[in-house]
Amino acid sequence: MNAPSYSIPGSTPAAQAAVAAPVAPETAMDATAGARSVGEVLAGSQVEAVLQELDDDLVGLVPVKARIRDIAALLVIDKLRVNLGLTSQAPSLHMCFSGNPGTGKTTVAMRMAQILHRLGYVRKGHLVSVTRDDLVGQYIGHTAPKTKEVLKRAMGGVLFIDEAYYLYRPENERDYGQEAIEILLQVMENQRDDLVVILAGYHDRMETFFQSNPGMRSRIAHHLDFPDYAVAELLHISNKTLAQQNYRFGAGAEAAFEKYLGLRIQQPQFANARSVRNALDRARLRQASRLFADRDRVLTADDLRTIEASDILASRIFAAG
Repeated sequence: MNAPSYSIPGSTPAAQAAVAAPVAPETAMDATAGARSVGEVLAGSQVEAVLQELDDDLVGLVPVKARIRDIAALLVIDKLRVNLGLTSQAPSLHMCFSGNPGTGKTTVAMRMAQILHRLGYVRKGHLVSVTRDDLVGQYIGHTAPKTKEVLKRAMGGVLFIDEAYYLYRPENERDYGQEAIEILLQVMENQRDDLVVILAGYHDRMETFFQSNPGMRSRIAHHLDFPDYAVAELLHISNKTLAQQNYRFGAGAEAAFEKYLGLRIQQPQFANARSVRNALDRARLRQASRLFADRDRVLTADDLRTIEASDILASRIFAAG
């Protein structure tokens, strides 16, 4: 018996054919008709601006940024080929982002959606971020409508599934995650010209997920590994974050925070940039309490934006160390 075929509303035949539409034979015969340079495509699509934003927004992640540039280059060259009638099957763009929390996976997915949209590979360029709970139902007949509703919202853009391995739970015979996987597989294959799926999660768990679901692995063309940040990179992220919020480190505070990071990174459940943001939020809380306690002091702008070393050193991390 053949598996049921799932069609998601919002994906039109015109949209699916837009990328790989063949050029008329008489146009293809002229080797120069439609010829353009890489620079012309980049200027017209403003993809270079997105890549620059990726460099500016994210500290480190050199191998990830290089891979994104490679994918962007593939898409630009494919566009130039189509313009000259050198048609081929549209490149598969489904991806897997593997890495620990706080390494920039969601941010990179957002930039990837912008690149795909500006080069005409997706119609809208929006990102729909979901987890298992958004896709899998709790009783018979509940999963298919939930999954198809998410796909309908994501169509024309990028669907980002965080902790995707939780879709597969073989230990539970009554789990409905496999039904969601089967629907995703069909849509990823049949409507890949109008939807790009990015799976994300811990590296080892994603590997186990792919071993248990070879059909999913075969549809993922690009695997990107997101490394953990080094202390120096985390300190750079800290300074950027504070500057964006109109704060700064006072005398000795940056050195104190560097020491804090060296201790925190060794503890369980460290979440890279996410943990940095949480630590800075707590430092701001201590700064506010310190300033609030001095009722008679006239506070200057410098007082209000400065995180002192004492605001960092009051962390329980130092007491535990």
